[in-house]
Amino acid sequence: MDFTKATYYQEKFSRHSIIKENIQSIFFEECEFINCNYIDCKFDNCRFLNCTFNECDLSNMTPMNCQFREIKFIKSKAIGIDWTKAEKIKELSFTECLINYSNFRLLKVPETKIIKCEAKEIDFIETDMNSGNFTDTDFENSVFFKTNLTKADFRGATNYSVDINTCNLKEAKFSLPEALSLLSNLDIIIE
Repeated sequence: MDFTKATYYQEKFSRHSIIKENIQSIFFEECEFINCNYIDCKFDNCRFLNCTFNECDLSNMTPMNCQFREIKFIKSKAIGIDWTKAEKIKELSFTECLINYSNFRLLKVPETKIIKCEAKEIDFIETDMNSGNFTDTDFENSVFFKTNLTKADFRGATNYSVDINTCNLKEAKFSLPEALSLLSNLDIIIE
């Protein structure tokens, strides 16, 4: 089933599935997607405002020139998404999601929430993630280099490798013992 209208307002999509299709110029406002699959789809020039994706699979979705504002992903797969292709992103929230292999390089996405997620091998190079909430997330092999993490919350997060020489960490929160990984880029010996 394809999308047949140009605008959807307060609609609920349940078990909706589109695979490897191009979806163009659709505006979704206050919509809820439940158990939907949009694997390998290209969303081109679409707008999502205050929408929720619950238990959806958007793996390898391409957000070409799309706008995302106040979007919540809950228990969803958003693997391999290159968010740099989007036109505008504001207030993304991922809770208990798989977002591995994604790209946020050079984006300004302050206050992003990545909570209780698996976020492996993600590119956060030169990303502004000021005031982000990353609690209880696994960041194995993700790259934080020249990243603005001012006031970010990493409490309970694991496997992160943050370059303390290039990242802005002012007022960022970390918890032990994982916070010791912040010392890994220094040429020191801890016994």
